[in-house]
Amino acid sequence: MSVLPANLVDTTGDTLPHETLHVVKGRRSGLTISIAVHSTVLGPALGGCRVWTYDSWAEAVGDSLRLAEGMTLKNAAAGLNRGGGKSVVYVPRGTVLTAELRFQAMLDLGDAVESLGGAYMTAEDVGTSAEDMATVATRTAHVCGTPSSEGGVGEPSDATAAGVYAGLLSTLERAVGTRSVAGRRVTVLGLGHVGSIIALRLAGEGAVLTVTDVNPAKRALAEAIGAAWVEPAVAHTVVGDLFVPAGVGGVLTDQVIDELRVKAVVGPANNQLAQRSGAQRLAARGILWAPDFVVNAGGVIFLSMMGEENPSAEATARRVEEIGDTVTAIFDVAEQRAVTTLEAAEEIAMARLHETANA
Repeated sequence: MSVLPANLVDTTGDTLPHETLHVVKGRRSGLTISIAVHSTVLGPALGGCRVWTYDSWAEAVGDSLRLAEGMTLKNAAAGLNRGGGKSVVYVPRGTVLTAELRFQAMLDLGDAVESLGGAYMTAEDVGTSAEDMATVATRTAHVCGTPSSEGGVGEPSDATAAGVYAGLLSTLERAVGTRSVAGRRVTVLGLGHVGSIIALRLAGEGAVLTVTDVNPAKRALAEAIGAAWVEPAVAHTVVGDLFVPAGVGGVLTDQVIDELRVKAVVGPANNQLAQRSGAQRLAARGILWAPDFVVNAGGVIFLSMMGEENPSAEATARRVEEIGDTVTAIFDVAEQRAVTTLEAAEEIAMARLHETANA
């Protein structure tokens, strides 16, 4: 179907401003799949597929809508000729996602993507992999990030981490006056693919690290790199220079913001603010925040640029490193206009959208 659930409305009572919402029940897997396309002003939408457990299908659909809008901003701020979209495979609580069920869900996703006629291209995201995208690719050509062994560009974790690190250095420079991480106290919340890469690099450059993850097995990494370990629930209370959210979104609640004891927040997690007002709350406390949709754009830059005809790895790497320059520009605009860094980042992204729409 292509209509919004009745309870998914914004605060004004109008339906959310997305171009397309496609919700289907996979004929093989029986799982609900939601594809939200927020905008194709800059080009076909690009955004990964999230496989996640929710309390209801409506919650999963709402997540796809929220994530798709974030992808519009991310792709615009990154200078890509791509719109914003996202897909979510809803795994009900208590459902065991066996290898066979995952395979069936990816086939169903491929059919759903194909039905949109190229308006949306999918890729891996939380809960999916390059191998999953290879399965999707058997049903549609509108997919990227398939394994390099099969002629694809592979997973974008390294590029995501490189972009985050570029943004981290720019944030550190603005917050404490230096780009050197040596001796700086940094807490990394989440040691998945990207979080682990960032933690390893920080440790290698002499940062004083505190790390954590919901998976206690990750404690082995902490020991290997000489990092202190704390429980996830208290990670934000550690005194330091930087707090790096590298897990799931919504971590910056009002309570967490009030309890933060750092100079700045910068990390790869999507949708870090539990509420939009969190940006103002951070600013009021004098905590510098680098907007997540700018900082974590390295992966989508990699997927988009390396998927082009005659791709250039060098040009792609340069574009990823430019994330640091964009973060600095956001801080400049926020300071000059006396607005939050969120508003500054959105202004930069929306200016490009409006310029293209009116061209």
